[in-house]
Amino acid sequence: MNFIGLIIAVATFLTIGLFHPIVIKSEYYFGTRCWWVFCLAGIAFIVASLFTANDILSPILGVIGCSCLWSILELFEQKKRVERGWFPKNPKRKY
Repeated sequence: MNFIGLIIAVATFLTIGLFHPIVIKSEYYFGTRCWWVFCLAGIAFIVASLFTANDILSPILGVIGCSCLWSILELFEQKKRVERGWFPKNPKRKY
């Protein structure tokens, strides 16, 4: 039996589930000014996936990298959700 696809699918599901609260907390504490951290991390994970020979680790690193890059878009979308009142604003942060 080959479990590689199942392992990658579970890792993808967990990665996407993990990035949802990371984006929410990042916007709450730092606003959208932390987008470049997601960009650098995304590029680093994608480059690491290109240089990894492991059949399981390489796609997982690619998924994490793409999730980091997608989080940039979600960070700005989260800002709009906060402005609409769907999520709480951080009272300690200047807007």
